Amino acid sequence: MQDKYTFEYAIIRIVPKVEREEFFNVGVILFCKRKKFLGIKYHIDPEKLKVFCSDVDLSVFEDYLKAWELICQGSAEGGKIGAMEVSDRFRWLSACRSTIIQSSKTHPGLTDDPQSTLEEIFQKQVL
Repeated sequence: MQDKYTFEYAIIRIVPKVEREEFFNVGVILFCKRKKFLGIKYHIDPEKLKVFCSDVDLSVFEDYLKAWELICQGSAEGGKIGAMEVSDRFRWLSACRSTIIQSSKTHPGLTDDPQSTLEEIFQKQVL
C-alpha cells in the first residue's frame, strides 16, 4: 500500500468582465507540502472566451497564466514571488483577488501522485 499525502488545490478562473462576475474555469493549481510539489495546468478555449467577451485579447490571459506557471516552477523569471517558499507561492497564487484571473477557494484531498491528481482534477473541472 502506497502512502497518501495531503494536498490542496484551487481552480483558476477567467473573469473577462469583472463587473459582471461571470467566469469560466481554465486551470488548476495543486500543492502537496510533503512532496514539495506545486503544479499548474491550464487551457483557455478561445471560442468560449469569445462567448464571454468578444473584445478581449487571448494573449493577455495567456501572458498572465505563463507568469503563474513561472511562479509555480520557482523560476527566476517568476520574480520575487517565484523566489518564495513553495507553500508561500501557492498561498499567493490561490489568494482571493478581484482581477480578470482568479482562483477558487482551496480544496483538500489525499494523493499518492500529485502530478496525476493535478491532471485528473484538470480533466474533470476544466475540460
